[in-house]
Amino acid sequence: MTRSASGAFPADKLLAGLAFLLGLVAIGGAWGSQLVGGLVPCELCLEQRLAYYWGLPVLALVLLLWNRLPLGAWYAAMAIAAAIFVWSAYMGGFHAGVEWSFWPGPTACTGTGGGLSFDSLAAGAIERIVPCDAVQFRFLGLSLAGYNALVSLGIVALLAAAITWQARRAQGSSSMSQ
Repeated sequence: MTRSASGAFPADKLLAGLAFLLGLVAIGGAWGSQLVGGLVPCELCLEQRLAYYWGLPVLALVLLLWNRLPLGAWYAAMAIAAAIFVWSAYMGGFHAGVEWSFWPGPTACTGTGGGLSFDSLAAGAIERIVPCDAVQFRFLGLSLAGYNALVSLGIVALLAAAITWQARRAQGSSSMSQ
């Protein structure tokens, strides 16, 4: 897993780097929409962020240790990162389905919110709860959950391409040495 003889970056590292940057932009956008845009994340939104909190550090370590990782460890780390973002794509798709009323969401963040009292409201003792089935923002017909599903699929595709590229390169170098 080193640079090619021409000094150009290997495609697998470039693809993994693009996956990392795409993930970084996505989680940055999520935080920006919250801190600057005023959108309050629901429970499912917060769960979707977990993939970025776990997957991006794994990818960062792979990129930092690129030439030092044994090939087996590299494959394992890349597969773990890809699996994390497969889960993220599932969560984004699930959340988008809840928003479109294709299926029910978790009872913790969907429904009517019964059991509130005026005393609690007057005391300010109630946190704002954002329902998971209410879309706060849509762009081109998709909610942020839908975009998360697409971005996560893009990251998975980039990681799968990097793994495939590395496997072909490793197979080519092993057949040349025989």
